[in-house]
Amino acid sequence: MANTRNPEDFTRRYQGLVDHYGLAARKTQAGHANENGDVEQRHRRFKEALDQALMLRGSRDFPDRAAYEAFLNELLGRLNAGRAVRFAEELKLLRPLPARRLDDCTRLVALVDSGSLVRVDSNVYSVSSRLIGQRVQVRQYTEHVEVWYAGRRVERLERLRGRRKHRVDYWHIIDWLVRKPGAFANYRYRDDLFPTSRFRTAYDALHETSLARADKQYLHILELAARESESGVDDAIRHLLATGEPITADAIKGLVPSGGQIPPPTDVQVPTPDLAAYDELLSAAVEVST
Repeated sequence: MANTRNPEDFTRRYQGLVDHYGLAARKTQAGHANENGDVEQRHRRFKEALDQALMLRGSRDFPDRAAYEAFLNELLGRLNAGRAVRFAEELKLLRPLPARRLDDCTRLVALVDSGSLVRVDSNVYSVSSRLIGQRVQVRQYTEHVEVWYAGRRVERLERLRGRRKHRVDYWHIIDWLVRKPGAFANYRYRDDLFPTSRFRTAYDALHETSLARADKQYLHILELAARESESGVDDAIRHLLATGEPITADAIKGLVPSGGQIPPPTDVQVPTPDLAAYDELLSAAVEVST
């Protein structure tokens, strides 16, 4: 039932979609579920079929996303197999698609704030500190977000789901944090700046030994991870923790470039037990029994 008397019935983006394909938009009336379109009904049926297929499969676990997508495509192919003839009939009546493809992303312009952050759809993303104060174009796709500056893509980030979430990568903001180490203690997204649990352990150890210089030391360690290798710094921290040596930026810097000086985690040294200790235990047991 056509009911489009109100010019605000459709959002600007949806109106742009129907205009691009030369379609006439219609809407359903509130409280009339029987007017729901075929697409909504088909979506519900597909979800029900997927649930049944997963129960028959015996497990909802997949080794990776690609395997899950292959499972979905195979199920969709089975469900649509009986519609091939009718679909071929419909194709003969369809008009050609527009010459220009409709963008599959949402574009917006965002200002990179003093913390090297941009806000997109109520979520926060970090970008390179070189862009602080600049306006960038953000393209938000279904699975990822792209940041463009001066006609060039400078970042490709995984899209956050939901609202009021954040993704702050330390290598984006480490430059200005090193220049302002005092800001680290109260930094709103500080928990994002511990790439692994060992980095957090190193930060806590620094606080125990040198509270006044702990933040500055840790930021230099983080800077080393950004400049050299995160895994290399993580290995260096592991080695220092295992040997009980003090954790400092200089100590880690001395270990990271050398590579071979850090024994791998599998290199475990187990001392040969002294069997005389067992003889003493057996002698003591004999004395107690007598």
